[in-house]
Amino acid sequence: MNFHYTEVVPNRVIAVANQKGGVGKTTTSVNLAACLAAMECRVLLVDMDPQANATSGLGVEVAENASAYGPLLGEEALQDKIQKTNYPNLWIIPSEVDLCGVEIELARTEKHLLRFQLALDPLRQSEGFDLILVDCPPSLGILTLNAFAGADWLLIPLQCEYYSLEGITMIHRILSQLRETGTSPNLGIIGVMMTMFDGRTKLSQQVLQEVRQHFHDLVFETVIPRTTRLAEAPSFGQPIIYYDKYSAGAAAYEVLAEELWQRIQNYT
Repeated sequence: MNFHYTEVVPNRVIAVANQKGGVGKTTTSVNLAACLAAMECRVLLVDMDPQANATSGLGVEVAENASAYGPLLGEEALQDKIQKTNYPNLWIIPSEVDLCGVEIELARTEKHLLRFQLALDPLRQSEGFDLILVDCPPSLGILTLNAFAGADWLLIPLQCEYYSLEGITMIHRILSQLRETGTSPNLGIIGVMMTMFDGRTKLSQQVLQEVRQHFHDLVFETVIPRTTRLAEAPSFGQPIIYYDKYSAGAAAYEVLAEELWQRIQNYT
């Protein structure tokens, strides 16, 4: 990997989201975070999914009271939940199963869609991180909408299958509503990325072509292949570049990280 982070950019927040499950959302969150960190970018990964797969995928223990639960309710500081991972330049705010209960409590609070934005603000003002990635739940519930409201951009993974475009329609609708209501007036899409690509099949080729025709330059050039090594890595609590650094999945996420960082530089 010969590309390195070289320029300080004010804290940027990217929410990785797709309401459809099984599209490689958490795999992308974990591996992009690790690859960007390997480029000497200081990265904070916030696991907002109660399933806590991003937490375990980085080898971090899932524990009570370690998540954003308290900060979302205004009871604790979000920065107090930050944990160092075993990987250079990479930190995490873990998740826990109890995080699913915060949606009910948030619904009763004032400005319930802005709780994450308010909790995140001190981190934005600090110089501790260059990029904050948020792994969202596979739904468009209150936790995901909070992540959207706190983010600068959305990164949307799409699986190479025929139903891949369905989920993105609702995301576009929500995005428009958040802009129009002033909840997140400047929220944009940093890119659409294709996952689980199998170049041997006509289906993957057709879906990729269709998505590029639909979203044009929003679609990243890099596609993530469907590989056994990528599927194995989370069970060992390791990002793919540490689990098998010479695999096709590692190479793809390294190139994607470079492409993403270049877009961030261009938009800043």
